[in-house]
Amino acid sequence: MDFVPKYFPEFSEKQMKQLDQLLACVREWNGKINLISRKDTEHIEEHHILHSLGIVKAVKFPAGSRVMDVGTGGGFPGLVLAIVYPDCQFTLVDSIGKKIMAVKDMAQQIGLKHVTARQCRAEEVNGSFDFITGRAVTRLPEFIGWVRRKISPGTKEGISRGIVYLKGPNDIRKELEAMQVKPVSCHILSEFFDEPFFAEKAVVHLASDTLPKEQALQRIAEMMKKEDEARQAGE
Repeated sequence: MDFVPKYFPEFSEKQMKQLDQLLACVREWNGKINLISRKDTEHIEEHHILHSLGIVKAVKFPAGSRVMDVGTGGGFPGLVLAIVYPDCQFTLVDSIGKKIMAVKDMAQQIGLKHVTARQCRAEEVNGSFDFITGRAVTRLPEFIGWVRRKISPGTKEGISRGIVYLKGPNDIRKELEAMQVKPVSCHILSEFFDEPFFAEKAVVHLASDTLPKEQALQRIAEMMKKEDEARQAGE
């Protein structure tokens, strides 16, 4: 690890070892199935692990939090966050079975007993969560529509329960404007990390109590879809 110690000197020796294990596991599994782009194999620490840790810079999850990571893919950001927050419970969800198989194996190898991985849709998961995370899974209106019923209201130890989402800053601004939602916080990751990669990456924290209702989300999603179609037709 070169990047992580630079920005997170407070991480314990155990956490650093687990992040090293995760890096090795992702490389091993990526040789079998496409967890991440093969072109990104040499940049896993920066583009995937450190990117996921942008959430840690923006929001601190209180001990005992229940977190669902939707569209976890190769375990990002879910497995990274589980290493940082051993006192929280994590449910990692993806619709692709082979990716969930890999995530389960990696969690077991690293010793993350507080992680559950499921092949299903977010809507099919029982119970409610303090925080729901995702990394550029889809547009925010659609993502919120999947998960808004799964988030507990209010705060936990002074932190607003809700969605913590990684995506490009231009997309986030456009989608927040369309929904007329004011985030708890929104940061371009270059505020935290020096590497040029993070100039086009952002993290937004949305409080559960401010999320639009389902009908509004459907209307906004349809509007944005039509705008995309019109733009593509004009190209």
